[in-house]
Amino acid sequence: MKQFLVVGGTSGIGLAVTLALINQGHGVHVWARTPTQIQGAEVCENDATASLDVSSLPERLDGVVYCPGSINLKPFHRLSAEDFVHDWQVNVMGAVNCLQAVLPYLKKAERASVVLFSTVAVGVGMPFHASIASAKGAVEGLTRSLAAEWAPKIRVNAIAPSLTQTPLAQKLLATEEKVEAAAKRHPLQQIGSPEDLAAMVSFLLGDESKWMTGQILHIDGGLSSVKTS
Repeated sequence: MKQFLVVGGTSGIGLAVTLALINQGHGVHVWARTPTQIQGAEVCENDATASLDVSSLPERLDGVVYCPGSINLKPFHRLSAEDFVHDWQVNVMGAVNCLQAVLPYLKKAERASVVLFSTVAVGVGMPFHASIASAKGAVEGLTRSLAAEWAPKIRVNAIAPSLTQTPLAQKLLATEEKVEAAAKRHPLQQIGSPEDLAAMVSFLLGDESKWMTGQILHIDGGLSSVKTS
């Protein structure tokens, strides 16, 4: 049985990842700022941007998934320095903090895998995304740098989704009209589900992807690479 840590694993994509790994029979450990009980997982209260308690972790981790993120969409002239710092802290420094804390546990696995999250807005310029795209661009750089540094024993990849139906995106998808309009912006005419992303995370954590590292996977309904009109 493999042992995995899901950071931010009680909501949205993180919860879908947690449930998928439980259903596959793995040992699942969850860190969350607001812990909730999840049958089959060990949930610990931890804030990724603060001092971390690693006492509940097993001796070995076969993989880590860092899910916390932010959606802070504003015109550039309305973005404050605090907005940029907040997005950087949640998306970049939170990942750095967690990975530094758990690296000794990853090193004890025969082969380990790390999965981070970027956004389609890094590769496709979008208005009002200056802060979050800047932070997620750093996540992509971190992904490739760690993939090089930790090879061959620890693989590091990232997923860059488009808009996904999660609590974080609730304001953007609050009505059927908004959901329909968002779907139409994608070549596949639909927005993503947490389960879509969880399936890719499971692949990246598993042996099926053992020859992949340093990659940014675009699970985005075709938005980053396909133009239909």
